[in-house]
Formats: sequence, C-alpha cells, structure tokens
Amino acid sequence: MSSHAQAHTSAPDAGGAMPSYYEIMETAVRELLVEKKVIGAGEIRQMLEVMDTRTPALGSKIVARAWVDPEFRARLLANGRATLEELGIDFFEDTQLIVLENTDRVHNLIVCTLCSCYPREILGLPPDWYKMRPYRARAVKEPRAVLAEFGTVIPDNVEIRVSDSTAMIRYLVLPQRPPGTENFTEEQLASLVTRDAMIGVVKPNIPAAKEKSQ
Repeated sequence: MSSHAQAHTSAPDAGGAMPSYYEIMETAVRELLVEKKVIGAGEIRQMLEVMDTRTPALGSKIVARAWVDPEFRARLLANGRATLEELGIDFFEDTQLIVLENTDRVHNLIVCTLCSCYPREILGLPPDWYKMRPYRARAVKEPRAVLAEFGTVIPDNVEIRVSDSTAMIRYLVLPQRPPGTENFTEEQLASLVTRDAMIGVVKPNIPAAKEKSQ
C-alpha cells in the first residue's frame, strides 16, 4: 500500500506537532476580534459547541431523503442551502451549498486545493486525509488513481468531475442509490451512506443479503 493510501486509514500522530499556518492565523484573528469586542469569547464557545453536534449522520439523512422524495431531491439540487434551511439546519457561514448528483455517466469528487473548505454544517469536521497536500494536489491531477486507492474503480466511460471548494462555495455529493434497496426505509438507507461517499471517494455501502430480505 502506498504512503498516500495509508493516510486514508490512519491519522498522523499530532502529539507535539507544530501548529499550521492556518491554525496560527485563526488564533490571531480570533483573539483580535475578541479584543476589539466584535465577538465575545462566549459566542465562540457556543458556536464550537454547535459545530461539535454536527456529524456525517446528518448528511446521510439528507441523502436518504433525496433518494425517496423526488421533490426534495429536485429542490436540493436546485438550491442546497435554502432547501436545508427549510429543515431548520443552520449554516455557520455565508456560503453556498451545491449538491452534485452522481449518475451512470458522471461521478463527482470533492476537494479543496487551497486548504480544507468543507460543508461542516452537515458533515462535521473534515477527515485528516482531506486536508493533506497529497490528496489536495492529486485529486485534481489524477482523480482515477486517487479513487482507486480508496478502492473505488470508475469505468473509463464514466466522466469524473472534480469540484474545488472555496471560501464561499461548499459541495455535497449525492451518490447513486444502491440497487436492491427499493423496500428500505429512510433510516435503513441512511445507514448505507458514509461521510466518504458524500465527498465522492467511495460509493454507498452495498446492503447485506439479510437486509434485502427484510
């Protein structure tokens, strides 16, 4: 297994690691905003507590709803943020959310080449490998090779579209619904959707045979 592939399965040891440039800048800006009384320390703590409640499970429920509700799916693809705000999902920043649908002819892959912009409101914190330079660089240059390292082999006749997140735009992949799930409930469907499937590096889990028979 390549060193890049190993990064997908285990996070690097952060013990004693020096803070990154962005961590230093974040701390400096936060302290300046508090000093200038633009925001209060309590507001920051409250926002962090809200962020801690957001996990990929929320995104999985959104995908499952889109699979079973055509009208919701259409609204989600037309305007992701507005549709989710209708469900009471708050966004931390003034950003757009674009939902990209995988089809038989197109597979979407998400990356942030500059840093780690990510739809935290519905997926929680990004995985370590998403923030690493090898993924950020190679996902754009050789997406098929990167996907293969995740175990995702995309046929040559399927186009891979790589979308680069920015400070103002976040992306969510709406993966294809797995076959054999016609009688699944939303909860069962949501259990098949992983965080990585909503980034586009893997496909949803294939339901077990016993689940199909239920």
